[in-house]
Amino acid sequence: DCLALPVGNAGNITAYWMGFCAAAERESGLPRPRMLGFEAWGSAAITRGEPIREPETVATAIRIGNPASWQQAVEAAKQSHGLIDAVTDEEILAAYRQLGRYEGIFCEPASAAPLAGIRKLYQRGYFKEPTSIVCVLTGNGLKDPENAIAGAAAPIHTAANKEAILQAIWG
Repeated sequence: DCLALPVGNAGNITAYWMGFCAAAERESGLPRPRMLGFEAWGSAAITRGEPIREPETVATAIRIGNPASWQQAVEAAKQSHGLIDAVTDEEILAAYRQLGRYEGIFCEPASAAPLAGIRKLYQRGYFKEPTSIVCVLTGNGLKDPENAIAGAAAPIHTAANKEAILQAIWG
């Protein structure tokens, strides 16, 4: 029903939509999803309707203040009855942690923007009926390890023996 993607330069949402349209032309009746694109608020040029001179976000892969495929992305959202919206860094990082904790997925923060956006849309009541949603995660966490390191607990130092290790684990 829906395909959710991070939006920085807007090339992915545009290319995916072009692919769905081409496939639908070849096979009549093939359904096309609603395209849901999510920018980081600190670089949300499309959502705000103007270029962002100095974009800033923890989601470095989508920190683009003037997307190259801006108009094509807007058309993809419009033609598919989807949208392009923005999510905050806090929402992105919450989704980033959720993907790691519950799905075992280590992605870069930009890749968590679609999940953050879906959560936001769900809370707003955007989805009126049961909906299948695919979130595309575009980058591995090793592309941006600083956020993982910053959010990790401090290492525990202990002696290298069984008793000390068990004490550190169990308290």
